[in-house]
Amino acid sequence: MQGGVNESVNPSTDPEAAAESAASPAAAAAQVTAAPAAERRRPSREPRHAMPEQNPARRSRNFSEVNLGYTPELAHAEAERCLQCKNPTCEGGCPVGVHIKEFIGALIADDMPASIDWLKKRNALPAVCGRVCPQESQCEAQCILAKRGEAVAIGRLERYVADWDCSRPVEERCFTAPAPSTGRKVAVIGSGPAGLACAGELAARGHSVEVFESLHTGGGVLAYGIPEFRLPKAILADEIGALERLGVAFHYNEPVGKITNARELLDEDGFDAVFIGIGAGLPLFLEIPGENLNGVYSSNEFLTRVNFMHASDFPTYDTPVWWGHSVVVVGGGNVAMDAARTAIRMRAGQVTIVYRRTEAEMPARIEEIHHAKEEGVQIHELCGPLAIEGNTGWVTGLHVQHMELGEPDASGRRRPVPIEGSEETIPCDTVIIAVGTKAHKQLVEITDAKLTERGYLATDEDGRTSDPRIFAGGDIVTGAATVILAMGAGKKAAAAIDEFLKN
Repeated sequence: MQGGVNESVNPSTDPEAAAESAASPAAAAAQVTAAPAAERRRPSREPRHAMPEQNPARRSRNFSEVNLGYTPELAHAEAERCLQCKNPTCEGGCPVGVHIKEFIGALIADDMPASIDWLKKRNALPAVCGRVCPQESQCEAQCILAKRGEAVAIGRLERYVADWDCSRPVEERCFTAPAPSTGRKVAVIGSGPAGLACAGELAARGHSVEVFESLHTGGGVLAYGIPEFRLPKAILADEIGALERLGVAFHYNEPVGKITNARELLDEDGFDAVFIGIGAGLPLFLEIPGENLNGVYSSNEFLTRVNFMHASDFPTYDTPVWWGHSVVVVGGGNVAMDAARTAIRMRAGQVTIVYRRTEAEMPARIEEIHHAKEEGVQIHELCGPLAIEGNTGWVTGLHVQHMELGEPDASGRRRPVPIEGSEETIPCDTVIIAVGTKAHKQLVEITDAKLTERGYLATDEDGRTSDPRIFAGGDIVTGAATVILAMGAGKKAAAAIDEFLKN
């Protein structure tokens, strides 16, 4: 039907998937004891251990988590692949500086409390990072085993240890203890990965931290942009709860820039410093004909409606979304994969990703591309959108031109060059644009600190803005990047704020 939603379904409810998840390593981690470390060997050339996951045919019809996590046996076997290098090069690839050698070493020794303690010394969100961080291009890329074979599955082990801690009674869990109070107050604007990392680091150092979030719950892009099947909301809520135990106060439904601004927080509300971590959430469009047709979405709107506003549970939640029967997603990053895989779960008959370069050059994680294809997503590579076609105000197709790769551009990748006479129209009734984001114009209402030519906050390498009391980090400084890079920026800014407050 037009102007409404497709037949009412509830794809997030799947008894088989629920049972499968209940039996997953996250639930079983605390119940199984591995053999003593002395009885086990650590073969450095043993193949990397795969992570159990839901069957593609089943998971494409539910929103339960795809990756089920390691069993205790798999986790210990994978940990024993670690060489425990004297100079752990892997740690140099972690933006938040996790003690990788130590947390894996404690896991090898069956000392799980020590393992989670090592993790949380540097990472306030280990269960989140273990799920969504691109370890393959960061810490695992620096693993010495990667030079001749497969790196240790650091991210999977991080998730295993964090899930083990989450499975314990709250009185037994590992929570960071704050330093004695300094009497200083810091306001953090935005509760995305940069804001959460900054808040956790500052609270641990003894400062009073208050986070101001415009939405009704915390997490920023972690909550509204990443689907439940990749990052369950319960996991995110648990990690935010740990920050609350540390003393961080969260103020929801408070859009700074509308009801107050950074200057007023400093001059009128008694804060000694402000950190801005609002992300870059304004979607980019293609600027081609037809983008105003019904059935065209930005990936932000589509994912927010489905993953954050429960559109998948309509009519239980009254936030309907039109997802169509033939969906085309434009883009090649993780967000494009998330949108395409979400559309599959919303019962779209056919989902196609259109990307102007080749699949090998897609910036999305290899795992996400693999999962998307397993679930039925088709990829049309070397296709450049020219126009969105429509009839009576509704999308009927995406007109594209085939491309070939030319010389490398500024990104280092070969530039797509149009092939004359190769145009065609891909029939569809929904187009989702997932080609990136930029800084929101609301930023100028939040602060009068200096901006870059592209409209992002200008900072030094430690997050200092042109206002000595205002700091910033994450996508609002760099443009769209990864969760872990935003967290690293938040931590670095927290150290600079701490130094500023001391002086």
